[in-house]
Amino acid sequence: MNNYLLDGFESDRLCFRKVNPSDAKFWLPFHEDPRTSEFWDGLPTDPTTACEQDLERTFYRYSNNLGGKMALISKTTGEFVGQSGLLVQEVDARKELEIAYSLLPKFWKQGYAIEAASACKEYALSKKLSHSLISIIHKDNIPSQKVALKNGMRHDTTTDYHGNPVHIFRIHI
Repeated sequence: MNNYLLDGFESDRLCFRKVNPSDAKFWLPFHEDPRTSEFWDGLPTDPTTACEQDLERTFYRYSNNLGGKMALISKTTGEFVGQSGLLVQEVDARKELEIAYSLLPKFWKQGYAIEAASACKEYALSKKLSHSLISIIHKDNIPSQKVALKNGMRHDTTTDYHGNPVHIFRIHI
């Protein structure tokens, strides 16, 4: 059984650890900022409900060996920066391993997303988890697309993912 969780992994500025229920208070501001969900249809409009469902999905992934987002903690300040990790996904009836990254808005444009995404790629490569990695990004989310490109990924295809038009970015490792 593969271990997709980067629990205890570190990058230059970030520590990766499992998300726990008490992290909800740190993650709620992500869901309170309308910019974080502007591209996705079908999400709860109540921030508390959205946060709870987000964390429930993470805990489900942990307990079913489907990977999951890790809490990103700043090494210098100890602050909760966001979440990132490797997720087993099904896209167009095919199992894929996704590099996922979401940051609290106050940490946007500081290089944390590419740092976390690169760490996920490095981890997957070192553990030989897959021959390729993807990122599932809404077709209108240009900042996340730029992160994927900086991480060595290229646009592979465009498809529907849970009712949303997405670009699949891929890297072969």
